[in-house]
Amino acid sequence: MTQFNPVSEAILAELTAVLTPDQLSITLADRQQHAQDMSQHRAHLSEVVIWPTNSKQVADVLRVAHTHRIPVTPWGAGSSLEGNPIPLFGGITLSLVRMNKIVTLYADDFQVTVQPGLGYKDLNQQLGPDGLFFAPDPGANASIGGMLANNAAGSRTVKYGATKDNVLAMEVVLADGRILKVGSRSVKQSAGYDLLHLFVGSEGTLGVITEATLQLAPVPAIMSSAVATFADVETAVAAVVELRASGLDIAALEFIDAATSGLLSREEGVDWGENPTLLMEARRFAATTDTTERQKMWQTRHHMFETLRRVFVGHRWQLADVAVPISQFPALVRFARQTLQAHHLPELLVGHAGDGNLHIAIPYADENTRQQANLANNKVVLRAIELGGTATGEHGVGIGKAKFMVREHGGTAVNVMNQLKQTLDPHGILNPGKIIPAPGTSLR
Repeated sequence: MTQFNPVSEAILAELTAVLTPDQLSITLADRQQHAQDMSQHRAHLSEVVIWPTNSKQVADVLRVAHTHRIPVTPWGAGSSLEGNPIPLFGGITLSLVRMNKIVTLYADDFQVTVQPGLGYKDLNQQLGPDGLFFAPDPGANASIGGMLANNAAGSRTVKYGATKDNVLAMEVVLADGRILKVGSRSVKQSAGYDLLHLFVGSEGTLGVITEATLQLAPVPAIMSSAVATFADVETAVAAVVELRASGLDIAALEFIDAATSGLLSREEGVDWGENPTLLMEARRFAATTDTTERQKMWQTRHHMFETLRRVFVGHRWQLADVAVPISQFPALVRFARQTLQAHHLPELLVGHAGDGNLHIAIPYADENTRQQANLANNKVVLRAIELGGTATGEHGVGIGKAKFMVREHGGTAVNVMNQLKQTLDPHGILNPGKIIPAPGTSLR
């Protein structure tokens, strides 16, 4: 394990020399605000929080950290769900929230270059007058840098792909402060190694993203949405596969189990009943095109976790995020339900069913339930991998999924990942403790 140094007064002086006074804080309040994301993972305090405003300042900070072996954990919006931005080893929290500008809009090319701290919803609000939007939809107002770092996806992945499918170029600062340009504004790119996608999904462990050029889509003039309820889960999930094969131009296809549908109906005023439910958005489909109804449908879905937290007061959450080939989605849902029942846990299942992504929200208020939730999560993840899927469809590896990396990718692949990490970050200062499993922690 890499040995890190504390942030001494001398190091603080070096950092202060490359920043303005309001860009650095060692107060407990600021450190606590950046100690934990929305996951169940335990909070950790960094020693200093830094808010850069440009890539040069990011480079200057990393240069100091690299020289003195100080861990650096990038921070976006704090909306992640696997402990991705928790500073496990203290050091520096590098908050990118002040780098929140649109750099250049290339409307004729359907592209935009942005800084990493710009929120997803904020970006699309600014793009609205031009009739364009950035399609990947994580639900929350996640930062663009965080979406890139975790390869976020969401409800529209079935039509538009994940974040990795909608990024063309990036500026990245390496651990030693070197600034790297990867990718191109050309939609077609075949020149050399694909360094662009090496950094997408790397969770800040290989470099810090300071700028990105994104592919945009025109806002659809007419979209139809539909809510379909079913008598049982099996029929609802089987319909997912049939809808994908139907030839409809589906933009989003979401599955919500009966318990969650009933809860949302009571709390959010929708009329879905206590039934397994599918939410669908498509073109060329005869259903409601009423904008208000459509917005209410997706607002209810996107606010689901906040609604659950409001209902289960005083609970913490084990959140599962797995994905499988679409043909295996029914088998995954069936296994997940059986597992939750075996561990006497509530069934709260939702999923981006159109791309085989299943989420399970397990509330717990005591240690025994937490342990049962963890066991159930492990079983569901391992089953997803057996079905040809992945331990994480969109939340990233972070802290909780590192133990599954060898099982999913194999020991050789994980060793190659480790070698890449050591090449680009020889002192291991960038977001340490994430993605690469610690020795002896893998589930095989």
